[in-house]
Amino acid sequence: MRKLMWFTVGVAAAAAICAYLFCDIQTVYIAIATAGCSVILLHCKNKTCAVAAVALLGFAAGMLYSWGYDRIVLSKAKSYDGERRFIQFRAEDYSFSTDYGFGVDGVAELNGRSYTVRLYIDEYRNVEPGDQLIGRVQLRYTGEGGLKQSTYHKAEGIYLLASSTDSMKLIKAESQNPRYFAAYLRRSIVQRIELLFSEDVSVFAKALLLGDDSQISFRDDTAFQKSGIRHIIAVSGLHVSVLFSILYFLFGRRKGLLLMVGIPVLFLFAAVAGFSPSVVRACIMQGLVILAIAAEREYDPVTALSFAVLVILTVNPVSITSVSFQLSVGCMIGIFVFSQHIRDYFYKKKPFGSYSGKSLKGRLIRWLVGSVSVTLSTMTVTLPLCILYFDTISVIGIVTNLLTLSVVSAAFCGIIAACVLSLLWMPLGAFTAWIVAWPLRYVLLMARLLANIPFGVVYTGSVYTVTAVVLFYGLLVLFFIAGRKRPLWLAASTAILYGMALVATWAEPRLDNLRLSVLDVGQGQCVLLQSKDQAYLIDCGGEDPERTAAVALEAMGSQGLTKLDGLILTHFDKDHCNGAPYLLEVAQVEKLYLPDADEENLVRLALEDTDVPIHWVRSTQQIECKTGTLQIIPAEPGKDGNESSMCILFRGENCDILITGDRDLAGESLLLRQERLPDIEILVAGHHGAATSTGLELLMQTRPELVLISVGADNLHGHPDTDTLSKLEKLGCVVRRTDQEGTIIVRE
Repeated sequence: MRKLMWFTVGVAAAAAICAYLFCDIQTVYIAIATAGCSVILLHCKNKTCAVAAVALLGFAAGMLYSWGYDRIVLSKAKSYDGERRFIQFRAEDYSFSTDYGFGVDGVAELNGRSYTVRLYIDEYRNVEPGDQLIGRVQLRYTGEGGLKQSTYHKAEGIYLLASSTDSMKLIKAESQNPRYFAAYLRRSIVQRIELLFSEDVSVFAKALLLGDDSQISFRDDTAFQKSGIRHIIAVSGLHVSVLFSILYFLFGRRKGLLLMVGIPVLFLFAAVAGFSPSVVRACIMQGLVILAIAAEREYDPVTALSFAVLVILTVNPVSITSVSFQLSVGCMIGIFVFSQHIRDYFYKKKPFGSYSGKSLKGRLIRWLVGSVSVTLSTMTVTLPLCILYFDTISVIGIVTNLLTLSVVSAAFCGIIAACVLSLLWMPLGAFTAWIVAWPLRYVLLMARLLANIPFGVVYTGSVYTVTAVVLFYGLLVLFFIAGRKRPLWLAASTAILYGMALVATWAEPRLDNLRLSVLDVGQGQCVLLQSKDQAYLIDCGGEDPERTAAVALEAMGSQGLTKLDGLILTHFDKDHCNGAPYLLEVAQVEKLYLPDADEENLVRLALEDTDVPIHWVRSTQQIECKTGTLQIIPAEPGKDGNESSMCILFRGENCDILITGDRDLAGESLLLRQERLPDIEILVAGHHGAATSTGLELLMQTRPELVLISVGADNLHGHPDTDTLSKLEKLGCVVRRTDQEGTIIVRE
């Protein structure tokens, strides 16, 4: 019986309950009751009882520890939520760019207690470790119970965000401090890579070696995710295992030297990578391998994983909510549970031929079997997490991993070699980097090509995909109950489920006469209009342009769409258009319909540089659809901003839809003079429900039955306005909002 494993399972379960459900005084009562049950079970002379006793003891310990951590650490940080106060902040790393300025991680003292804080500032782009910033900020707690929704920062040990409200004073550090050695080293490696590698691969090289994916283009990031190898640009167990292989190759025959060099190198690598949970897990496990080699003891990977998880949760029990932690541990569990069974099947049936001997064929078969078994094992466990966090399932990932992971490992070693050799002699390092650039280009090429294979990725916004996944796990359970017999039947059934999900996802929207999807993009607007097999996206803007494009791409995939017949932008305000350039990088669009306004707008200029045909709408345009007519009604010539908003009117067989962009009351009056509007069934409220739009004149003329409002939760503009909502209620309109429901889909 692995006592540490079962104890850790209990601790992890308790940490998850406290992080996701509740963590109050009843936690203590539950812990005491659980500990009592554990003591009772310990007196039973039964192995099952012993296992349960150890797991319950871990659960009780985890509950008490998480409760104590919440009371001592988190509750103190929570008490500062929403406060505006004067702080003295010490940077622990270099500043980085954000969508709204710059950010930097560091430490601030609040009432005598030190907190790790992420500070957002509008100035001082070149903050370095050891620098101090002094000024007034507004604090925000990152966990549950803050002014806004909880954020991912809490899993990284950052419980407070600080936004500067006034100009802050910067005091530069007088000299470099050894305590920031990891940050200095990371910056030096980044600069060395930028110097050695050509521009087309340097960004990828930095992401591969250090996990710095901040400069990865949206196109490539999407390609990595769709092709199933997104994990290679987020430093994880793969990278640490390659690093360990290098250490073992250099020092494996000298156990003492391996111990003295290996442990510090692994720790330093974890520090340089930012101590992300996945890296810490891998470094602890590889460190235990080194200790086992040095002590000539047997290494048990399950015990090592349990110990690593226990260490991570002891340092920060909220790490249980980290996506990287869950994926990393899930991958290891998948390998432990399924990998050997899959490997044994291949070796027994020998579908690829004989695997024995030292021949090239035998080695290739062993490599193929090993790669397939690991890939299938990790996917089996991490599939629900991918659905939960990424809304995608990369089926083509099995092929991509086979074609690229060995090359990725070689490239990782090559990047390290190029950096080290450049310190000895720059031309030698540059030549090595030139060689390594080719496998990097190969991986990029494979990701881009395989990401575009039709139906290589499925989106879990489709209920049919989710149903297929649930049925797959049901079949998997039956497979194990039946003693793992007939695995080919399991594989065939899985393939059939996948095919049926694809067909249903593609066919179901085309059975509707009309489908309108108002996508949840935060404070912005993005509307997908489908008429049988025709699809038009109206606006593509939100708080985060890349996220907006990703949401639009996911909506297309979930509806079985491989292309858009048109992308229509009502006007060039960011919250209606900033995601469009990113979407065009990853989606096929037949035509752009744009207002001829705001000639200096950056998004307009970016769209003009694309290869997609542009139709400048200067007069009312009519597009014939399968189940109706789509009209694009421009504003008066010479208008810019909100006043330039085009209006979209869809006249369907049984449903009329009106979208007015950000037109104000005067613009709505102009619309009524421009076009004789019918009574409509659906109105997408103008300007996100602002008081200056969706006027009484328009409402009385069109008499909408359903009003949809695309709006972000807790937005700074106060949308939708209470007067607008009251007006709609008095007219008997049904109101639905994306901040309350998420994406809204209306079918006819």
